[in-house]
Amino acid sequence: MKQLFIYFLPYLKEYKKEFFFAILGMIAVAVGTTGSAHLLKPILDEIFIKKDAEMLKLIPFAIVGVFLLKATGRYIQTYYTIYIGNDIVRKIRNKLSMHLMHQDMAFLNSMRNGELLSRTTNDITRVQNVVSKLIPNVLINAMLIVSLTGYVIYQSPKLAFYFLFVMPLALLPLQKLAKKMKKYSRSSQESAADMTSRLTEIFNNIEIIKSNSSQPYEQEKFAKENMNFFKLSMKQSKTGALVNPVLEFFGSIAIAVAIYVGGQEVIAGHMSVGSFFAFVTALFMLYDPIKKFSNIHNQMQDAIAATERIEELLQTKPSVVSGTRTLESVEEIAFKDVSLKYGDTWALEGIDIQAYKGKVYALVGDSGAGKSSLVNLLVRFYDATSGKILINGEDIRNYTLTSLHKKIAFVTQRIFIFQDTVAQNVAYGEEVDTQRVIDALKQAHAWEFVQKLPEGIDTYLDEFGTNLSGGQRQRIALARALYKNPDVLILDEATSALDNKSEQAIKEALEGLKDDMITFIVAHRLTTIEDADEILVFSAGKIAARGTYATLLQNSDAFKKLAQQYEKE
Repeated sequence: MKQLFIYFLPYLKEYKKEFFFAILGMIAVAVGTTGSAHLLKPILDEIFIKKDAEMLKLIPFAIVGVFLLKATGRYIQTYYTIYIGNDIVRKIRNKLSMHLMHQDMAFLNSMRNGELLSRTTNDITRVQNVVSKLIPNVLINAMLIVSLTGYVIYQSPKLAFYFLFVMPLALLPLQKLAKKMKKYSRSSQESAADMTSRLTEIFNNIEIIKSNSSQPYEQEKFAKENMNFFKLSMKQSKTGALVNPVLEFFGSIAIAVAIYVGGQEVIAGHMSVGSFFAFVTALFMLYDPIKKFSNIHNQMQDAIAATERIEELLQTKPSVVSGTRTLESVEEIAFKDVSLKYGDTWALEGIDIQAYKGKVYALVGDSGAGKSSLVNLLVRFYDATSGKILINGEDIRNYTLTSLHKKIAFVTQRIFIFQDTVAQNVAYGEEVDTQRVIDALKQAHAWEFVQKLPEGIDTYLDEFGTNLSGGQRQRIALARALYKNPDVLILDEATSALDNKSEQAIKEALEGLKDDMITFIVAHRLTTIEDADEILVFSAGKIAARGTYATLLQNSDAFKKLAQQYEKE
């Protein structure tokens, strides 16, 4: 519990005004609750035993006043604690999502999408329960325990001793239950992440599942994850269900002893009936916050596990960090003996390339030869393991990531379409300039079909662009790249979904734009690179040959093999 307070203290410090009102509300609840117990003494002693008519006129107003104070305090405390809790969770969710978006691609690729989704939704929801409910309940129940304990001691120190001696004995088994609760909570959260990952995978691959009628196979795998989550949840519930019975057992012993001793005190004339009933009422009232406090302590084990999982993500630091220099323009790019290693595997070894503005460089080779790894280094998805990449003679790592990405447009084989308008997709990350959007669409040969859409460039696209064809999605992605007016254009199999006519049209459009930028084309279809200024043939992470199309056909066996493979396809 202390661990959670320490973790959330920096957030809680920002809500001094709200906390002031929340604490006032809690004090009002504590005073009202204790006052309602105290009223039993004059009700019994003054009204029913002494039959005091004046007191009879005053007591109803006192009762209404006490409960009004309690109700008002409860409302104020509830409103402000929920406000604080929800706002803290909003900030944590913002912080976590931004933190994750700045992580290295290597880290993000190693994490399942469902795992990240679960941590930013399920885990944070559990944390939300802490800051909006559990921490406030700890505070108010702590105040109630202090005020009611003080009152029962005031009424009868002797009777209070028996209750306060027996109840702490319940803490021993409760501590063991809390440790088990934390263990099962973490396991169930990890299982929930596995289940979310399985569902994410199913819906992301629903086309292949349906086309193979493999729903029973996928359902069987999901059912296993679901059953595992069910079993862990039941263990968690079983442990949590023991808390109240344990407390009630020890509470009944404490109250029974207090009533027996108190009854003897009343019979002996050492205590009035009103004082005894006020004491017993306060005792019962005291039992309730003690029970809630123990339940809260148990529930907090769930939140501690969730907080630890969130903190694990927040403590992850990216190795690819932004430089300090602003990249104004790109005139030349040089790869100097560059190598890249993924885990234990070398993706690139000893790469040397000199690229200049106005030139087109094509990267070809078998799958896994290192082509995409090279362009990934240019946008700094990864940093080179050894060697240097220089832009205008300056190490690429010295430039800010923002200025670097403004100058480089990257169109991958995997097309990304956002659930937004065509215009917002083309101008992604920038203000929409209608004329620039139209120009980019024309350059990408997408304007013809876009203007026929129901709302033109204001047409809303479905998630993943499912209301467009594959070729249309690819042209929208290309238009997005051209909208940036980049100094470097990277096309990683970016025309693979286009028909020959569209591909030729885009090829001609890029020919007219190439003088203003450095173009890298990762290609499988060799027809797209016939006019490239230099073709780099990759094999096992190395450049096996380089030259023009015609030169390589004459001198490179590796390139001839690729050309023959393409002709067969």
